[in-house]
Amino acid sequence: HPHGVVIAADTIVVVDGDILGKPKDEAQAAQMLRRLAGREHTVYTAIAVARDARTESAVEGVQVTFRALTDAEIAAYIATREPMDKAGAYGIQGYGATIVERVDGDYFSVMGLGLRRLVELLGRVGVRYAFDAGVTDASGD
Repeated sequence: HPHGVVIAADTIVVVDGDILGKPKDEAQAAQMLRRLAGREHTVYTAIAVARDARTESAVEGVQVTFRALTDAEIAAYIATREPMDKAGAYGIQGYGATIVERVDGDYFSVMGLGLRRLVELLGRVGVRYAFDAGVTDASGD
C-alpha cells in the first residue's frame, strides 16, 4: 500500500541495571522470577512507527513490583509455559497478573505495546485515531 504504516515494538525488563530478555530455558526463567520476586523492576517498551519517509519512536519505562514468591509458585507458573517467550519471564496479561503487586505507569506498555504512546506516534506520521471512525489517514488518502 503506498501509504502503509509499519509498527515495531520490543520490550525488556531491567533489574539492578541488568537486562532480562526472554529466558532460554526453564532454569533461566526460574532464576529470573526468583530475582524479581518481592522487588521492583523497570519494564521498557520501545515503539517505532514508519510511514512514507517519516519515522517516529519512543521508549516508555514502567515500574513494576512483584509480590514475594515461593519456589513452588515459581515452578507452577513456569509449568504454564507462559514465561518462556516473555521478557523477564512473565506476562502481566496472563497468569503473571497474579504475581504482580503494583504497576506504576502504562499497563499496556508492560504488555508490550503502549496504546496511548502508539496513537501519539501514529498521529506524528499522519495517521489519526478517531473514536467514532477508528484509524483514518490524516492526509485524506
